[in-house]
Amino acid sequence: MNRWLATLVATGIGVLFMLSEVSMAAGDATRGARLHEDCLGCHGTELYVPPVAKVKTLSTLKQEVERWNDRMNPKFTKQEIEDLVAYLNANFYKLTK
Repeated sequence: MNRWLATLVATGIGVLFMLSEVSMAAGDATRGARLHEDCLGCHGTELYVPPVAKVKTLSTLKQEVERWNDRMNPKFTKQEIEDLVAYLNANFYKLTK
């Protein structure tokens, strides 16, 4: 029984660790909203809605944010990119994958 309990505890700790990694990687839409103000210096939100919007997946949305980050000065950090993606998705794209 002790071996079974030790395995259960170790598995639980592993799952908690993985969940904490996922939550750390996720963006914060509230912070993203503040960062988005910088984007509005060059364009409006018309890029995010049909028929102009071309983004169909979260990975493409992140790639686009990273691509346009090359024009930012200073550049967004990796966490800021995640925050901006979270904001854009929550408020405009509504993508699930």
